[in-house]
Amino acid sequence: MITAVFSLLAQGACDVTVIQGRIETPTKTHEALAIASGRVRQIGTMAQMPSVEEGCLIELADDETAFPGLTDSHVHLIGIGFREMELNLDQARSVRDVQEALRRKATEQLEGIIAGRGWIETAWPEGRALNAADLDAVVSDRPVFLVRADGHAAALNSAGLEAAQITDDTPDPVGGRIVRDADGKATGYLIDAAMDLVSPLLPQVDDERRREALRRGAEVYASRGWTSVHNMSVGAEELRLMEELAASGELPLRVANFVTQDAMPGLIEAGPGCDETGLVCHLGVKFYADGALGSRGALLKEPYADEPGTIGLRLLTEDDAKKAYRQAVDGGLQVTTHAIGDRANADVLSWYEELREDYPRAVFRIEHAQIVSPSDIEQFSEVGVIASMQPSHAVGDLHFAEDRLGEERLEGAYAWNSLASEGTLIVFGSDAPVEQGDPRIELYAASERRDLSGFSGENWHPEEALGRAETLALFTTAPALAIGRGGSLGTLAPGFAADLSVFRGDPFAGPEEAEAVATMIGGAWVSGRYAPPPAPVEDEEVEEDAEDGR
Repeated sequence: MITAVFSLLAQGACDVTVIQGRIETPTKTHEALAIASGRVRQIGTMAQMPSVEEGCLIELADDETAFPGLTDSHVHLIGIGFREMELNLDQARSVRDVQEALRRKATEQLEGIIAGRGWIETAWPEGRALNAADLDAVVSDRPVFLVRADGHAAALNSAGLEAAQITDDTPDPVGGRIVRDADGKATGYLIDAAMDLVSPLLPQVDDERRREALRRGAEVYASRGWTSVHNMSVGAEELRLMEELAASGELPLRVANFVTQDAMPGLIEAGPGCDETGLVCHLGVKFYADGALGSRGALLKEPYADEPGTIGLRLLTEDDAKKAYRQAVDGGLQVTTHAIGDRANADVLSWYEELREDYPRAVFRIEHAQIVSPSDIEQFSEVGVIASMQPSHAVGDLHFAEDRLGEERLEGAYAWNSLASEGTLIVFGSDAPVEQGDPRIELYAASERRDLSGFSGENWHPEEALGRAETLALFTTAPALAIGRGGSLGTLAPGFAADLSVFRGDPFAGPEEAEAVATMIGGAWVSGRYAPPPAPVEDEEVEEDAEDGR
């Protein structure tokens, strides 16, 4: 079929569209799907499909599969866009790689602070984080600020330390740490709240740049096969911009927003809900209980195995948490809390449990739930707490988690199957831009529990991997249930939104074995080979441009 026909389909020219080919859901594989008015009309065999007009039948190739639209249940959409727009270090495999990328950036950007993100040292040959000396070797005449992939640590060069007035004697801020060497000198490695000391050096981000980052992030995500995201730590200014993008047809993604604590009062005043397009919903608020495991900011019950002097960072106190949680629930918001370490998870579970008595219908989530004491696992289902987890964290962290935790604590690490067996509602995501945000990596990681080279590790508990059907459900039906839209999204059943993710090859086999080829939202192709081409420029604008050119 020719592109023009697909464009007509995307624009709603067909009263009924039938897609013939492999249609895989968590419960069954079908051979055809009928779509009308943006919703599923019928799913089953080709014989069960209604007749359609010429040009309204799409036949998938033999090696292609359509899945229910995939949801990434933990992203930072604006960060994904900024990653595309700034110095992106997610492909750096060593200190030298970072230095080479920085050198290229410095020749392109001749003035001002150089900012970037995406590096992570856990598999580097140097076996250590970046420091000021590494960056000074390339750029020493102006600040360089490179944020670690997890967003919980960063490296700052000497010019940056001086400009930010960070000295060897600067005290650690509450909730952060200025890493120092054996002689007490600041190394340029900053953890969590210590990164805020650099904020005055960074250029202010205006609405135009935020809008472009959100647009780019959504565009990238749709091209990878995602149809929906749960967007975390969203600033107040982003909410309006996303609504504007949706209204102008520039948001090819469903977005459920969870705002920052600072933005919570404004959302409570406005009230949770969705915009007129139905694509953008403002639903909840996200809190932080601790930091990240890689930078040793995750709050543990016992000290780190490879740094006995620390148990991590506490970013939320019990009194503050309970007060804020009550305010959020009273305002009609869902509540989710970042908790990675076993102490942080235990604390948040206990705080939720206490509030559950007063708020039996409240929605409580924990983001990451990476390290949980085995004795605390059943508390998730008992209290009714959603576990929002990221499979790629497990296959990335397997290279250093045992060093941080020791063998015993791995028993409750990334315990997907244990949590599922207790009846916990789990939703899967990626935490991009901390991770790549590639559904092929996430599906593979959840079902294989190995890194992309096939390595797993001796103590990595393969029994915690999930089956194909269950993994698919945690990227489709479960995320819809978690945000209260289980009756309209996440399933290819009659009456549900026609959201599809189409891949060539098998995405469960990893990124080398599959490719996203088309993405549909509400019956319209928004990315891939079936999507309509960009709208042509109006004649008046062309003539005006021509006159300007003369």
